[in-house]
Amino acid sequence: MRQSLATATCLAALLAAVLPSAAEPLKVRSEDLTSVCKEISSSISSASAVHWPGLDVLYLKDIGHWATSSSAQAACSVEPGTAEDVGKILQILAQNQTPFAVKGAGHASNPGFSSTAGVQIAMYRFSEVIYHPDANVAEVGAGLIWDDIYQALEPYAVNVVGGRVSGVGVAGFTLGGGFSWKTNQFGLTIDNLSGFELVLPNGTVASVTQDTYPDLFFGLKGGFNNFGIVTKFNLTTHPQTEVWGGLITITEDQLDKVNAVTVKFSQTVTDPKAQVLPTYNFLLGEPGVSLLLFYDYPTPPDGIFDDFLSIPHFTKDIKTRSFLDLVKSAPANVTGGQRAIFHTVSLLQYTDNIMDAVLNETKFWGERLSLQSGNFISYDVEPFLPSIFSHSAEGSSAYPPSRSQGLLPLNIYYAWGSELADDAMHSAARQSAEHLTQVAIAEGQDVANAPLYNNYAIFDTPLERMYGDNLSKLQALKAQYDPDNVMGLAGGWKF
Repeated sequence: MRQSLATATCLAALLAAVLPSAAEPLKVRSEDLTSVCKEISSSISSASAVHWPGLDVLYLKDIGHWATSSSAQAACSVEPGTAEDVGKILQILAQNQTPFAVKGAGHASNPGFSSTAGVQIAMYRFSEVIYHPDANVAEVGAGLIWDDIYQALEPYAVNVVGGRVSGVGVAGFTLGGGFSWKTNQFGLTIDNLSGFELVLPNGTVASVTQDTYPDLFFGLKGGFNNFGIVTKFNLTTHPQTEVWGGLITITEDQLDKVNAVTVKFSQTVTDPKAQVLPTYNFLLGEPGVSLLLFYDYPTPPDGIFDDFLSIPHFTKDIKTRSFLDLVKSAPANVTGGQRAIFHTVSLLQYTDNIMDAVLNETKFWGERLSLQSGNFISYDVEPFLPSIFSHSAEGSSAYPPSRSQGLLPLNIYYAWGSELADDAMHSAARQSAEHLTQVAIAEGQDVANAPLYNNYAIFDTPLERMYGDNLSKLQALKAQYDPDNVMGLAGGWKF
């Protein structure tokens, strides 16, 4: 489920024009699966619908993903329109032991995490945004993307802590943790919500808050779909003015300057409203940087971004604008339609050595993987403040397993065309993450066992590396609320 933060206006336009299509869905047909689909169709209300393979465009939408390697040919898709219908669907799936998947917006990069050869559940019909000004809460559906929420809240001059680029879904992003443009100020997305509407594996609809189900409230904040299917989120709202920032693209001859000013910014700027996001891309045979600047006010303080603005650029789109407009300045979906994988490294700080290593990895793997249909080799540098985990109490969420020290996620993102290259791409992502980790360790960063961000981690990452000492508690919680392992029939990180 995670967005790609690596986009650039002109480079992405070239990318979209030259990349081949690469959709190789699994093909599974079964009389048993068809029977289950028909049973679901006859049991749900008119608020919901089942779609079938063939010429049904809604079926294709339901099974589709931003990364084609994350899609599979399902026996049918179902779009539930009420939480009660979700409960009926789960009961039928449990009775028949039918594999299924739950998809919000389809940004999961790990294959099989939100796709299946069984029954594909697509949450698009949960699309309401209801603002409660007295409570400072936005009630949002699990089928939305962040763009929808930002647009709905804009007339009220409020906002939520959500995704940084266009096209990213609410559900997986939030259930994993959620790093935002507002994280320096308010913490992760999971630190800024007050409740969930959850359909438990037995079909019961529960309103989960700290008061009603404190154990589930803990588990859902970082624990994905282990405890049922979330249909709504209650997100805390914050006042929102216009913001300043946008996208700058920078060519290879200036990348040493980007390295230097990124290190300076990350080690000296403490204003929580200020963020930068340099993404190192290897595209069309050469490296470059897509640089996002953000300040959470119409104008930034003098001097805070001057070093970045002084670097000669290829394109520049920096101005005072709405928050939504800034998010749309980095349309992550432009790099979709390819096979893809993410992986990650957790750091304590960005240094000259780390930035040099990131640039070297971009070149090294870009040159090699381009020979195996690699189209877009990318490293997202995310220099948050070290206090980002301090916005909620220790032990308040499944992720992070410890809040004693902030961790800075670095996201590795590879996109390619041929299924034959899958293993090579996955192996390269693992090797690159290990190399960057060793670079950090060699300079004294204690990150050998630092928790990895679950929305970025590759599919075979051990659960202990993401959830640490919380894992045993989460496994017990899973056994309590899902004793028959209904949610084990779906993909994703499984406790």
